[in-house]
Amino acid sequence: MISTTVLDLFRHCEGLLEGHFQLSSGLHSGGYLQCARVLQHPEHAATLGAALAQQVAPLEPTVVLSPALGGVVIGHEVARALGVRALFAERRDGGLTLRRGFEITPGERVLIVEDVVTTGGSTRETIDVATAAGGAVVGAAAIIDRGAEPVAFDVPFEALARVPLPTYDSAACPMCAAGGSATKPGSRTA
Repeated sequence: MISTTVLDLFRHCEGLLEGHFQLSSGLHSGGYLQCARVLQHPEHAATLGAALAQQVAPLEPTVVLSPALGGVVIGHEVARALGVRALFAERRDGGLTLRRGFEITPGERVLIVEDVVTTGGSTRETIDVATAAGGAVVGAAAIIDRGAEPVAFDVPFEALARVPLPTYDSAACPMCAAGGSATKPGSRTA
């Protein structure tokens, strides 16, 4: 699957929004990728999951771990396409932790899967969760890398599309300076 196909799908599902947004990272942006609008359609989720699985298959993961809420659907679809288990981490007691009842076997090959990566903060937190559980993180993947520069991790990283959408600290946000106020469309607040 090529980047333009991914973006066409987001446009078709009205998942590429323009406005003034506060991202889960706390940064502001004039563009927002609403993955839920795309992933609500099982056929689109399956297509994106299979395409991402094809890119990461050489990493030979034995389990996929995603941060809740945004990464759960795409993580499940990538795991399905790879034929491995799908787990998720959730926010509890002020931090990200492996969902109760899930476990990672020591040394198990873990792939971290997200919907959209901006700064990589949630992905890094999820890598830490996997490592703390004894897993060997073999890579990370996302539908879209929206950072100004490609995000760098200590493991291989794959994205179906790279869509650099500028972000700003609230103090330097030109939309705020013009008197606008940001909306928080994401699944968690900063």
